[in-house]
Amino acid sequence: MRSLEIFSGAGGLAKGLELAGFEHTAFIEHNKDACDSLRANFDANNVFCGDIQKFNFSSLDDVDIVAGGPPCQPFSLGGKHVGELDTRDMFPFAIRSIVELRPKIFVFENVKGLLRQSFSEYFEYILLRLRNPNNPISRGEDWRKHLSNLRRINQNDYEGLSYRVSYKLINAANYGVPQLRERVFIVGVRSDIEVAWEFPKASHSEDSLLWAMHVTGNYWRRHGVCSSKQPKLGKAQMLKVTELKRKYGMFEPEMKPWRTIRDALSNLPDPKEEHSIKDHVFRGGAKVYPGHTGSYYDRPAKTIKAGGHGVPGGENMIRYEDGSVRYFTVREAKRIQTFPDDFIIHGSWGEAMRQIGNAVPVDLAKITGLSLAQCIIKNELVLS
Repeated sequence: MRSLEIFSGAGGLAKGLELAGFEHTAFIEHNKDACDSLRANFDANNVFCGDIQKFNFSSLDDVDIVAGGPPCQPFSLGGKHVGELDTRDMFPFAIRSIVELRPKIFVFENVKGLLRQSFSEYFEYILLRLRNPNNPISRGEDWRKHLSNLRRINQNDYEGLSYRVSYKLINAANYGVPQLRERVFIVGVRSDIEVAWEFPKASHSEDSLLWAMHVTGNYWRRHGVCSSKQPKLGKAQMLKVTELKRKYGMFEPEMKPWRTIRDALSNLPDPKEEHSIKDHVFRGGAKVYPGHTGSYYDRPAKTIKAGGHGVPGGENMIRYEDGSVRYFTVREAKRIQTFPDDFIIHGSWGEAMRQIGNAVPVDLAKITGLSLAQCIIKNELVLS
């Protein structure tokens, strides 16, 4: 099964799809450092470092899946919220790749802000464009007029290229990623694919983590943390644990516990200590102030952000139980995003954090990729 990665970034989605069995035909990315990261981890000959508008899609054959993260700044909660008016909106070029390659499946990831009420009409427009990609907007035509035309298409009578499009807001923590990361996934399955596809079911939960911590104590025993060093529960937390026991009774939650920062990093040395890990370098200067609190060690991390020191909630800092904080090293941030330790991220610390923060968690990409691969394989069996 062959894939094309557009707006590839450092390759988190690509690595996950590779682990799910997909073979990459090309990567399209314009950022130089991200291109260097792609070349270091995949076939360097497949990396196109430049503007997607200049890429020749006709050079590719038999692409089964188009995947990527069209730049999200127009819809980011931290941006200016100009949506379809923003020249950084790359969804039209994602649609062009679908028109030219006619993949069996496409999967795009974007920020939660895409679902803001103020963008709802444009989001509907994106979904309808993806559903019927062979209906281009005319030169000079207002997108709202084009939306009106797309709304009138009768799918029962339509014979052009079309996809069954679905979307879901997914929290990566619910799939075993040690990070509270909510992102929108948009998946399209070509209408002639007879096998139905659904988003993979969640496998991890906060209830299970709290149960392992405060009912059985398995979490602390697993990490060798004695009772005197375990965090003390506040009144609100005690009430939550009481409610948890009432909810489940004698039977523990069925899902696996959310993974925490401690789960992800406990076997790494302190970056201040002597070690030989090149991307595990201590950076000083981390501070706590109102609204900038960091990520607690025994919780999933806050969303790793595409920035260095200046992210708004201190998302790129670890906060320990004693209140001390420090910045994540590149190795630690990779762990939080479930990159393999040997995955190389090029660039300075700030640039590396930007690439890591923009990436799809590898494990989540793998889980999604396995379900999509199964859909393609089952369809081939149906046709054979």
